[in-house]
Amino acid sequence: MSLTQTEKQEIFSQYQTHETDTGSAEVQVAMLTERINRLSMHLRSNKKDYSSQRGLMKMISQRKSLLGYIRKRSEEDYRNLITRLGIRG
Repeated sequence: MSLTQTEKQEIFSQYQTHETDTGSAEVQVAMLTERINRLSMHLRSNKKDYSSQRGLMKMISQRKSLLGYIRKRSEEDYRNLITRLGIRG
């Protein structure tokens, strides 16, 4: 369920704003989205894994707050990010 180092590097390269950026809100949202997708796949086959369900809800909440921050900062960046990630319909 966790991301390998190479997968993290791939996400960094796609969403970073400069070459040493590993912690901006955009990168964090991309990492959380990947983790949420993987955990959702896990929970489809393990419906009674309540600890993972709780962790999923915490990750979704954290992503929601980071997206709110990005939206306040720049509406255009927010729209671009959700389009690139394929979230919010």
